[in-house]
Amino acid sequence: MKQADVTLFHPLQDRIREILLPSQVLQDRIRQVAQQISADYAGQEIVLLCVLKGAMMFTADLMRHLEPHVVLDFVAVSSYGSATSTSGVVRIQKDVEEQIAGRHVLVVEDIVDTGLTLHYLLANLRLRNPASLKVCCLLDKPDRRRVEVHVDYLGFAIEDRFVIGYGLDFDEHFRNLGYIGIMEEDFV
Repeated sequence: MKQADVTLFHPLQDRIREILLPSQVLQDRIRQVAQQISADYAGQEIVLLCVLKGAMMFTADLMRHLEPHVVLDFVAVSSYGSATSTSGVVRIQKDVEEQIAGRHVLVVEDIVDTGLTLHYLLANLRLRNPASLKVCCLLDKPDRRRVEVHVDYLGFAIEDRFVIGYGLDFDEHFRNLGYIGIMEEDFV
């Protein structure tokens, strides 16, 4: 691992096989995605809906680069629990507080793999009649897709590897890393 990316000690750091996306690569791509969003929403207000907990770092960095007026809200949806693969049962743990009817909503997600969680969330949000509903996702694992979902703004498409860091966790560990790494397979 590059020293610049290993900014803090983590007790399980030896379980990280490699750095997939260094911090500078992440930040460069986030700026590019924010420019595209800003152009598409020029002159409009966006309800930026951060999917907790994994997307919180991505959302914070993304919104720093957005030019339109942004209203921030949070939703927590779960299909994993403490497992490394989805249970297939999706539930909302924290609902949206903003009224979204007639407003432009941009869901910010950390990762899409099976698509089950995002599909469920989008169906739920559509029932609330937003003016528009789009998705911005940092990572996409298209090989894992079980339900088709459309991602409007994408950071990176990646292979089917268990990734951690930059908000992504393994049993609540590694969220605070400034990069995205790949876990040792025997640890996951």
